[in-house]
Amino acid sequence: MTGNIVNFKRAKKRAGYAQKETQASENRKKFGRNKAEKRLDEFEKVQDKKRHDDRKLDE
Repeated sequence: MTGNIVNFKRAKKRAGYAQKETQASENRKKFGRNKAEKRLDEFEKVQDKKRHDDRKLDE
């Protein structure tokens, strides 16, 4: 008779905690890099742009 009683207030809080944890995980992946990794990404971006510009056809 009392098998599946759900406290909506607790369920809502748990859902909010899960959502915040997934957002925090994404932010750690996105922003949690050290200076060397950021500089390497910037270097690769510049190299890709340079390589792309070198292959353009002149008009």
